[in-house]
Amino acid sequence: MKNSKCFALLAVVLLLALSACNRKLVYDRYASTPISGWEKNDTLSFDIRPVSGMDTYYMWLGLRTSEDYPFTAVTLIVEQHIYPKDTIVNDTVKCQITDRHGNASGSGVNFHQYRFPVNSLQLQDGDSIHIRVRHDMKREILPGISDVGISLRRK
Repeated sequence: MKNSKCFALLAVVLLLALSACNRKLVYDRYASTPISGWEKNDTLSFDIRPVSGMDTYYMWLGLRTSEDYPFTAVTLIVEQHIYPKDTIVNDTVKCQITDRHGNASGSGVNFHQYRFPVNSLQLQDGDSIHIRVRHDMKREILPGISDVGISLRRK
């Protein structure tokens, strides 16, 4: 009986500790790109609901690639439309996905996952963000990119 009470108490403490770590995470979503290849005019959209409280927020870009991706880097345009201020912020993010020897620098085996900083934003209570992501490569269709994601964390 004592062991089950200790185990239950330990489980509750662990659950509270894990949820406390994620309180700063405001948004974390991925969107898939077509298997045939991500077309230059295919824009991925993300909608972040109104935030609570004025603070500094850090935005990150997530990227998942397969071995089929033919380049060492990818350049992405991240357009952020902040409401209700009606402010637009554009960032160009160059994502270096291989080292100088051509080895994937992300984590994973068949697919590699990467995380790149985009910017920091001063948001007010009630601000929401509509984000659009597209690639800015010379090739019209990019094979090997499976998912693109956006993550927003409170400072």
